[in-house]
Amino acid sequence: MLNASSFLIKFVLLLHVGMLYAQTFTNPVLPGGYPDPSICKVGDVFYMANSSFEYFPGIPIHSSKDLVNWTLIGHGLQRETQCNGAVNLIDVQPNGGIYAPTLRYHEGTFYIITTAIYFDEETKKHSGNNIIITATNPAGPWSNPVVVQGAPGIDPDLYFDQEGRLWYTGQHKPNNPEFIDQKEIWMQELDLETFQLIGARHFLWRGACDGVWTEGPHIYKNDGRYYLMIAEGGTSFNHAVMVAASDKLTGPYVSNPRNPIFTSRQLSYENWVHSTGHGDLVKLDDGRWFMFLLGVRGDLNRKSNMGRETFVVPVSWERDMHPRKDKILWPVVAPKTGRIERVNPVIFDGTAHTKDLTFYDDFKQDVLSRAWNFVRVPMPNTYSLDVNPGYLRLFTHPNTISRRKRAHFMGIKQTESDFVFTTKMHFNPSGNESAAGIAIVQKDDTYVSFSVHKKAEGMVVEVVHKNKKIAPIKTQLLKSYKGEIRFKLVSANDTYTFSYATKGKRYKVLTTTTADLVLFNGFTGAHIGLYATSNGQDNTDFSDYDWINYLPKTRK
Repeated sequence: MLNASSFLIKFVLLLHVGMLYAQTFTNPVLPGGYPDPSICKVGDVFYMANSSFEYFPGIPIHSSKDLVNWTLIGHGLQRETQCNGAVNLIDVQPNGGIYAPTLRYHEGTFYIITTAIYFDEETKKHSGNNIIITATNPAGPWSNPVVVQGAPGIDPDLYFDQEGRLWYTGQHKPNNPEFIDQKEIWMQELDLETFQLIGARHFLWRGACDGVWTEGPHIYKNDGRYYLMIAEGGTSFNHAVMVAASDKLTGPYVSNPRNPIFTSRQLSYENWVHSTGHGDLVKLDDGRWFMFLLGVRGDLNRKSNMGRETFVVPVSWERDMHPRKDKILWPVVAPKTGRIERVNPVIFDGTAHTKDLTFYDDFKQDVLSRAWNFVRVPMPNTYSLDVNPGYLRLFTHPNTISRRKRAHFMGIKQTESDFVFTTKMHFNPSGNESAAGIAIVQKDDTYVSFSVHKKAEGMVVEVVHKNKKIAPIKTQLLKSYKGEIRFKLVSANDTYTFSYATKGKRYKVLTTTTADLVLFNGFTGAHIGLYATSNGQDNTDFSDYDWINYLPKTRK
């Protein structure tokens, strides 16, 4: 039995540990498929935009006051009218769509510039429109896209100079490349009214090391100089951040002799996070700087079902040791360790990282939660919150999840490798064609569905893997199906366990598989959600979902 003194010591120790925990945060700060972060500060609030590729709504926008707790407040592309012209999210190919937005603020207006990528199956050619949208409120509504004509390349940047002029910075293939895949960063002024290029084009830099896939430029000013920061080396294990400096905005730019200023290429492939790069800088009121950048957790075969996520590292500035008179101040990223750390001190004293990634939806609200995503713009009559109040009704459609098709699937982002996802569904199909349930989707041709459908002998529950072809993993006849079923998907120890429970029954395990069934290439993250299809037939079937519950668990 503890005496009073021992109890007091133990209590103080526990309190101290709790205070230490409260004074730290864990990376990533934006878990799930949120790559290519771009950040800006307005007053005491920070805003961040990320790539969204073929998903809708597009360009998620988060806000934060402490840089570690982020709230999804809206999307830059949230209307179909924004996505069926210069931006095509109707039949866009996998990994197409929205690339690397830059988010900036100037005199009461928020600006996003981004690239919309589209592959034409007939001509076998890729095309990309660099577009600008604006809003007075970052939560929206945002304007319809304006295409910047004559602007080649991807991942453009916007910069407002001291005179209020707006500059476009992009990348392209130079006229006389020195090797394959060499790119060049260029700059040109934009008309503030039309968002079209004006004046002379300036060629700034071809990169630091080998110049392969030089992209993602951002311009900053510090210590009286301009800094051009870029991504280089491709968005995989050789990804890196490079920087150059100039006395003039339009160059010439001098490469930092210590480039790359940040990368994980020097670390083991087994490091807990790799492929770090494509960053954006933000300066705090107290003079401190931080970089937000993407990385990939190596939870599963050196990859992750969350794809590329957003991490944060501190940045300091140091003058180079070159013996010349005019020494340049350079950014030093993660100055103490040179890498992304999982656990870090909070950025603002007195704050705590809550990191509550649980998600519960009972569909009692009038509008759908912002957390839900669709693969491409959803078709009319995909779902309803009104037909059966308190439930989400997902109608069947002839389409299945397949290349460049819009299917009746809606999901939330997977944010941790380990999780429990459950839902309760009511489903009484009229024929043998319809199926409804849940699915975890990485790409059009890489997903696993867990559903029920009718056969001649009765209702069956089935787990199906789609990877180039449909492959049933396990099928079970339901002996006591009464129109109601609960699904449970548990991810733990790199395996998926699929369980179900009919009305009045306990959960029963149908099958267990490896979690790499939906592992694609780490470019985008997986989505877990609800799925209904009539498998090529026209009917009026539907499934009603009572609730969904997503409980992620962070790995140590």
